Amino acid sequence: MDDNKMNRMKELVATLCSASKAYYAQDMEIISNLEYDRLYDELVRLEKETGVTLANSPTLHVGYEAVEELPKERHEKPMLSLAKTKSREELQEWLNGKTALLSWKLDGLTIVLTYYAGKLAKAVTRGNGEVGEVITNNARVFQNVPLSIPYQGELILRGEAVISYSDFEKINREIEDVEAKYKNPRNLCSGSVRQLNNEITAHRNVNFYAFSLVRADGVEFRNSREEQFAFLSRQGFDVVEYRKVTPDTIMDAIHYFEKKIETYDIPSDGLVLTYEDISYGQSLGRTAKFPRDSIAFKWADELRETVLTDMEWSASRTGLINPVAIFEPVELEGTTVSRASVHNISIVRGLKLGIGDHITVYKANMIIPQIAENLTMSDTLEIPQICPVCKGPTQIRQVNEVQSLYCGNPACDAKKIKSFTLFVSRDAMNVDGLSESTLEKFLAKGFLHEFADLFKLARYEQEIIQMEGFGEKSYQKLMESIERSRNTTLPRVIYGLGIENIGVANARMLCRHFQYDLEALRNADLEELGAIDGIGEVIAASIHSFFRNEERMEQLKRLMQEITVAQETIEEGSQTLAGMNFVITGSLEHYENRNALKEEIEARGGKVTGSVTGKTACLINNDTASMSSKNKKAKELGIRIVSEEEFMREYLEEEIG
Repeated sequence: MDDNKMNRMKELVATLCSASKAYYAQDMEIISNLEYDRLYDELVRLEKETGVTLANSPTLHVGYEAVEELPKERHEKPMLSLAKTKSREELQEWLNGKTALLSWKLDGLTIVLTYYAGKLAKAVTRGNGEVGEVITNNARVFQNVPLSIPYQGELILRGEAVISYSDFEKINREIEDVEAKYKNPRNLCSGSVRQLNNEITAHRNVNFYAFSLVRADGVEFRNSREEQFAFLSRQGFDVVEYRKVTPDTIMDAIHYFEKKIETYDIPSDGLVLTYEDISYGQSLGRTAKFPRDSIAFKWADELRETVLTDMEWSASRTGLINPVAIFEPVELEGTTVSRASVHNISIVRGLKLGIGDHITVYKANMIIPQIAENLTMSDTLEIPQICPVCKGPTQIRQVNEVQSLYCGNPACDAKKIKSFTLFVSRDAMNVDGLSESTLEKFLAKGFLHEFADLFKLARYEQEIIQMEGFGEKSYQKLMESIERSRNTTLPRVIYGLGIENIGVANARMLCRHFQYDLEALRNADLEELGAIDGIGEVIAASIHSFFRNEERMEQLKRLMQEITVAQETIEEGSQTLAGMNFVITGSLEHYENRNALKEEIEARGGKVTGSVTGKTACLINNDTASMSSKNKKAKELGIRIVSEEEFMREYLEEEIG
């Protein structure tokens, strides 16, 4: 046997298994779908040539082992993968003159549902094809899964749990942390379906589309897959969209799906063709991995040749420096693209990239631009030795066999994302239109180094307007929001500075104590700070240390030159709640929300805490008779429970009309 072929097979098995584990068990992608398919096809060819199939070959095993957090269960029948093709002609030949159903191949998580006596009894993920994870409670909160159905016998069906692109984008918009955003709808769906707490699943808008009936004893389907789909529809299931095709009509049907995917909101990575004649399909049997009654069609990726003109290295708050390929613009799937993420150093080196190389690019699943192949293979691209943001030294780190580039400077500007995010937040400077992802881009491009720079962004007008996701209108809105934020209050500034252990309440308390005099606060010594009620030694040390840092004070000076702080004074006798602690729970009637009442209490010198203790003056709860944990605690400690109106009359001395 050829040793080179054997070694290559071992190498391919290791690579494909690592990629499969990352994709199925860890919800991450370390190589592209195109590259995976290419390597897989190479392994199949070598196995045929050598007559050897290694024990851990992905051509034998389906998927990856289920994670440990959820109960496992063995499937009654193995859930096999499908043989794949990208050739339309091969699909037409595969029909062998028969009629078949052509449907979407949805890109989510395959689920098996079981019903007994008309009730949903069990839901299990595909797992590794043999053993899956029991996610029954989560399936009960899918958006469109019927909990009760007319059919009273045992019903087993398979389908795909998916999250639409629009829901995926909505959920990602609500996540401020760039690193925490989901990479694609499949990852989000997989994580949502496999939650231990189904309340999280319920909020993710997971939908289920049936694609196969496994069992429904006593029902006459007249040997027809289409009849099975119709039966499932009558039970209340959403069935995957399909077209009934023959060798004469299949090309038109493929064209229909090909046009529709351009605007289809549900993730799909291809089509599935299944014989309409159930008995005929079953008579064909199966291979070790594939059933012979169905075949998958993967879209032939539209490849375009172009030239790599640059590699942009973008630093993030974690220190990771991401390579992004810049190439001469090409038309792909109806849009012009000129950029593609290369993800990490391992992929850069695997592609043997160099500026000026001729490359081919495509859109993974017709959406995400990727480099398919490097035709030149010059391998001349230099990995940056300095960070593009702070110019500090970089280092290559290897995690799980993947090499990535990092900035080694702990003070790198790109790592300031959290401090800037706090500074522009609602309780601080309240700047609309500056999400964490936008701030990260500004930091990576060197627009921001310190807080005062936020008010000088106008000097980068043209660059910002041309940034992805921006435009003239977005830029103008951002500038208007920044201008509004120039007029602020001292508590907002103090909170926004990000002093360790200083939250909104402490910032207000400090400002009141020092009569809204920033200089008095800056010059306070440790003893004076520590003597403030509610501050203590640890917080006092944080404040004192912050205001003794010369570089920070220079930055604060420049910041104060950019903003106008409203002059606030404390009226004599207004601190009627000084030294008193309160807890607020439940809904309110006279205040817009709990924060509004909290501000009222703090303005009078009081403090609002989250839990009832022996120091609590009273618990404010309009439902004084409820059996909530806070009410129970108050009763145990002998703390008064007062309604909102009682509090206003007794503590604020306000008349309630």
